[in-house]
Amino acid sequence: MNDFLELDTTGPVLIAGGYGTVGTALTRLAAAEWPLLLTGRNPDRGSHLISSNVPGEQQKVTVQKWDLKQAEPFAAKVRAVISTVNDPDDRVLRAAVGAGIPYVDVTRWTSRVTRALTQATLLRPTAPVLLSSGWMGGVTNIVAAALAQDAGGGDQIDVAIRYDINDQAGADSVDFMDRLGLDYEVRKGGQAAVVRPLTDARWVDIAGHRTKVARLDTPEQFTLPLTIGAGSVATRIGFSSNTSTTALLAARAVGLFRWGSGERWAPLRRSLLYSPGSGGTAHIRIDVKGPAGTRTAVISDPQGQAHLTALGGLLGLHTVLAKGARAGVSFPESAPDPVSRLAELESHGVTILRS
Repeated sequence: MNDFLELDTTGPVLIAGGYGTVGTALTRLAAAEWPLLLTGRNPDRGSHLISSNVPGEQQKVTVQKWDLKQAEPFAAKVRAVISTVNDPDDRVLRAAVGAGIPYVDVTRWTSRVTRALTQATLLRPTAPVLLSSGWMGGVTNIVAAALAQDAGGGDQIDVAIRYDINDQAGADSVDFMDRLGLDYEVRKGGQAAVVRPLTDARWVDIAGHRTKVARLDTPEQFTLPLTIGAGSVATRIGFSSNTSTTALLAARAVGLFRWGSGERWAPLRRSLLYSPGSGGTAHIRIDVKGPAGTRTAVISDPQGQAHLTALGGLLGLHTVLAKGARAGVSFPESAPDPVSRLAELESHGVTILRS
C-alpha cells in the first residue's frame, strides 16, 4: 500500500478516525490549537465537525476518505499524525514514520504495541513516535509514573478500573474483549509471569465505590517495567454494575473466551462490554508502592472514558510537537516531568486525588 504523507510544519494535524467516539472528543479538544484533517472510511459521518461547528472556529477542520482496509493510496501534507482507530497492518504508522512526521497512537492492545515498537524501530524514525496506548490513551501510565517518582520507585503498581456501563464507547475500545481467552505475560517481583485474564479478582474502593475487579491485559503492564523499572504491574477491571462483573467472570469460568473465540461468537463476547450509553464517569485508582511508601491516586473524568482517552491523545500531541522533541520511539510515562501533565489533565476537568 503506497500512501503518500509529507511533512508540512504549517499543515494540519491528521486524526485517523477523527469522527469516531474518541476521535470526535479529540477533535473538539485539538481544534482550538491546530488545523485538523480527519480521516476514515465514511467522510460524510464527520461533516458535522467541519469548521465552524467545532470550538476554535478560526481553525480549519476538513475530512477526507482513508479506508485502511482498501488498497487505494492516500496522500496529504500534515504536521503530525495521531491514530484513534485500530491499525492492524501498521498502515498509518508506516506512512507517518516513513515520511518523518511526528506520530501518536492511542488504540493498540499489548501485542500490537510490541509490533508497532518493532516496526517503528526498523523504520529508523527521524521524528518522535509516541506509542500511547496504555489505558485511556496513556493517562494511566503518566499518573503511575508521577506516583512512582514521589514514592522513590515503582516496586509494585496496581491499577483498578471502574468501567461505567452507561458510558459512551466506540467499537474499537472493546476489541480487547477478543483477547480475554489469551494468557499474557507480566512482570511480578521483577520476574516474568504468565497471567490468565479475569483471574486474581479482588474488591477495591474506587472513588467511593466498592468495585470487584479482575486481571486484564493492557499495554502499561508491558511498558512500565521497561521505562521506570517497575517490579510488578497489575491492571484490573470491573463494571459500575457488580452484576455485570459477575456475568463477565462467569463467562470466563465456563470458558466462553476460549471455546467462543471465533467470529461466530464475537457478538456475544462484545455484548458483555459494548453497550454504549448516553454518558458516564470514568474512574481509575492507581496504587504505587516504592521505597518511600505507598502513593495512591484516584482519577475521575465526569465526561467519560472517550474524553479521558482523547486527553491522553492531546498530551501526546503536545509531546511530539514540542520544541526540541527527540526523534525515536517513546511511551507516555517517558515524559521528563509527569507531574506537570497531571495539572494539564486537571485543567480539562479531570479530578486527580492523591494520597
